[in-house]
Amino acid sequence: MTEPVKLALTYDFDGTLAFGNIQEYDLVPKFGMSPKEFWGLSAEISNDQNVDGILAYMWLIIKMAREKNVQIRREEFFEYGKNIHFYKGVDSWFDRINRYGKSKGVEVQHYIISSGLKEMIEGTKIAKYFNRIFASCYMYDEQGNPIWPARAVNYTNKTQYLFRLNKGVLDERDDDSVNAYTPKKNRVLPFSQIVYIGDGATDIPCMRLVKNFGGYAIMIYQEERPEKKQLAQEYLQTNRISMMSPNDYSPGSQLERGVKLIIDNVVAKARFNEINAMEIE
Repeated sequence: MTEPVKLALTYDFDGTLAFGNIQEYDLVPKFGMSPKEFWGLSAEISNDQNVDGILAYMWLIIKMAREKNVQIRREEFFEYGKNIHFYKGVDSWFDRINRYGKSKGVEVQHYIISSGLKEMIEGTKIAKYFNRIFASCYMYDEQGNPIWPARAVNYTNKTQYLFRLNKGVLDERDDDSVNAYTPKKNRVLPFSQIVYIGDGATDIPCMRLVKNFGGYAIMIYQEERPEKKQLAQEYLQTNRISMMSPNDYSPGSQLERGVKLIIDNVVAKARFNEINAMEIE
């Protein structure tokens, strides 16, 4: 019996699956700040201290929580993830794409690669659909309080997770294996069977990497924001992405049609390569 072809759909989170940044829903308002004020202060800290932007916002969360006496233990982060507003159709997206993949002999896997907080993403109603969530996260003390960033995922080191999928090295602590030379035939998931879905400039390193190695890069834009559509058009025209789509994941949407065509294309290529491999043997 022919083995299913594997396809990894990898997603940014904020602005790709959900409106806005995950921290802005319930956490930042508890600090008595608007999102604009919070991110402005974070950017100021980043510039003044020459610190990575992701580390700056993670440090600022700890600082503001202490000053405002706001609970941000692991359990609270999980709760803060429960009220996220997702784009149209996201709730049923994963089941629909999985079913379509299965009907074509494709095992669709879903992964998050995000600069947002892993603990919050794990609290969302769609967390159960992901094979793994790669995102920024904290170290905690004995009481469960965050004390220091354990992992900060920024726009450049996001690319390491694509290589982890490619080589089958999902343990984030294993840097040796992911950096070691791996012959193409020993790689678990070809880049041609990886799709990266993002929404902005910070996703371009991942998009270019996947696309340059034969995979697919999709940019999501909010239809109510013309500047986002214009940016997506620019990326499409300059061959940095494979496809652009409105932020609509519902049945029959442009995004669903595109991803289904990718599934068809991936399985056709895989089966064709299998025929050649049999002849060589």
